[in-house]
Amino acid sequence: MLRREDVVRRMLALRTEEVVVTTQGTVVPWGIISKHPRDFASHDSAMGHTADFALGLALARPDLRVWVFNGDGSLLMSLGTLVTIAAAAPPNLVHFVFDNGVYEVTGNQPVPGGGSLDYAGMARAAGTRCVFAFDDPADLAEALPEALRAEGPVFIALRVALEEQSAQSRRPDHPVPSLRMTLAEEAHRLRGELGGVRS
Repeated sequence: MLRREDVVRRMLALRTEEVVVTTQGTVVPWGIISKHPRDFASHDSAMGHTADFALGLALARPDLRVWVFNGDGSLLMSLGTLVTIAAAAPPNLVHFVFDNGVYEVTGNQPVPGGGSLDYAGMARAAGTRCVFAFDDPADLAEALPEALRAEGPVFIALRVALEEQSAQSRRPDHPVPSLRMTLAEEAHRLRGELGGVRS
């Protein structure tokens, strides 16, 4: 089984100038190791809509690669997004789902079907052609570079171990810079960083 911290460190080592959108359980681990201005913490009131937001970014900026780190619980809250992403077919979007079987940041309540759902199979059924699933660190290390270079949309399911994660909230003194601002302030900052829509 994969460990979330190991996975995000591996991703950071392969990251160049991609926009990286995180949510819930990945906000803090990614925010601790990455201080890139193209990071965006889709956290708090946007729960369940992180992939939607990343899809919008990918469509608005086809010149940029967009990675989204989604959770299994967040994906289940807005499952229709898989179909929307497949239909829009943005070639620059990579959609990761960290599957640990629980709504981690609200107290580890089990997600419906936790531990038995085939998220990669759901992505394929929705129409995504480039789909990967990993639960072994060696397999991930070998295949991730190629998966990240593939023409999107790319869907990558990651079976990760359940780890302790306390609820997070935005506050001015948060140790993760992207959680020191409100969600609106963080969105405004990212918009300034990306410089608007390009075609």
